[in-house]
Amino acid sequence: MNLHALRLFTKVAELKSVSKAAQALMISQPAVTIQIRNLEKEVGLTLLESKGRGITLTQNGEFLFMQAQRLFDLEMDIENKLEQLKNMGIEELQIASTHVPSHFLLPKWLATYKQANPATNIHLKTANSQQVIEELLHYKADMAFIVKEDGHHPDVDYKFLMNLDYWFIVPDGHAFADQQVTLAELMQEPFVSREDGSSTKEFLNALCKIHKTPPPRVGLQLDGINESIHAIAAGYGAMLAPSIAASGFMELKQIARVYVKGMDIQRPIYLCTRKNEHNTPSTFNNFIDFINKAIS
Repeated sequence: MNLHALRLFTKVAELKSVSKAAQALMISQPAVTIQIRNLEKEVGLTLLESKGRGITLTQNGEFLFMQAQRLFDLEMDIENKLEQLKNMGIEELQIASTHVPSHFLLPKWLATYKQANPATNIHLKTANSQQVIEELLHYKADMAFIVKEDGHHPDVDYKFLMNLDYWFIVPDGHAFADQQVTLAELMQEPFVSREDGSSTKEFLNALCKIHKTPPPRVGLQLDGINESIHAIAAGYGAMLAPSIAASGFMELKQIARVYVKGMDIQRPIYLCTRKNEHNTPSTFNNFIDFINKAIS
């Protein structure tokens, strides 16, 4: 496949305009058009369609665009790692994680690892589960940590690390505080919800569906676990939260647990890596070994 043409196609798909892509790449619009047509002939598929004054991707074009993005992200990752090797052997470790591992597990692990490996530069990015997997697949992270039951991506290997307890919580002094209620009763309360793409939000909706209970009425939607628990501690609503994050607030009597009849929730944490990836840097393997020892 002509990688130059593929790169031009990727820029056109990104900007959804041949003229804007030509301007960004500082080449003529006819030259871009010819390269795209040659690429379509080479792959035997229609990739772009006219739409008004612009263009849109066909279904085949969408597929090629996603794969091309990953290819060029891999190219950039290789260049970065080669630069690290030239830079006196200093290596970098890029980690993406959902909020719970990032806030409550990884800081201790990373601090301990860094003390033993001072030459390794470590970068941790926190996002929701959907964004974390995208970071991994697009080579913007070397590994990822995620809390998620199902919906696993076929191009990712998931290594189970541990289970975490999850609690339903309300403000201290709430009528349901330290009480046992049904799921349907609790779902009548206004909920503090996480953002779209959050595995906790997906899990709660799936839980309601399994138990044939309408999903909760969302009163607040916040992007982080700490922000959400602080809202509960301030006196608003209910939420599903990891015990590792909620226990400190409970000790201060700012929040209280609600016990749902017949329900004891545990959720798995996974270490995620790209499938079928071999010859990984020594720093990557060293950190994987360190994590395995830390949880054993």
